[in-house]
Amino acid sequence: MAQLPSPSPSPGSAHGTVRHTRGWALAWAAVAVGLIAGFFYAYACSVMVGLARVEDRTFIEAMQWINATVRNRWFAPGFFGALALTALAVIVHLPRGGRRVLPWAVAALVLYAAAFGVTLGVSVPLNEDLAAVGDPALLDDPAAVRAAFEERWVGWNITRAVAATAALACLLRALVLHGRASGPRPPVPAGAEAV
Repeated sequence: MAQLPSPSPSPGSAHGTVRHTRGWALAWAAVAVGLIAGFFYAYACSVMVGLARVEDRTFIEAMQWINATVRNRWFAPGFFGALALTALAVIVHLPRGGRRVLPWAVAALVLYAAAFGVTLGVSVPLNEDLAAVGDPALLDDPAAVRAAFEERWVGWNITRAVAATAALACLLRALVLHGRASGPRPPVPAGAEAV
């Protein structure tokens, strides 16, 4: 006698609660990482491209104001939350049953941690150096100040944009695998597979 597949766990069961938690952890991590990847991407393909066309003092002043105002209540939850939520997604997939998704969640964490590290280790110090030069109108050599900042900042921003985007791709792959592991699908009626 053929054995019938066991039904999917109900959402109220312990297994269903774990699956639900894992799914939400992945989804919220993907949202947060996606926001920050988009933030870095916007700098790479729009903000810095536009600022490349302005004169030196305007460039310095614009970047000083951007850097002075970016640390706000809208940016911080995404930037720090992306790291925390991706770490949570890894943690909830450590126990048995989450191992199929775990490598993708770990890859996302490593990639986003790299973007996070570039921001704190390179971008922020460059921003602080630029702020320390003071009023651009009073600079003797604004071209030299800009040269010490722009190329390095732009290059590392592209690096963190690529890393964060790759982290998002890993989280999306993890979500797909999580969805596939939700249990057996109902049988397809005869003839329906041709649709």
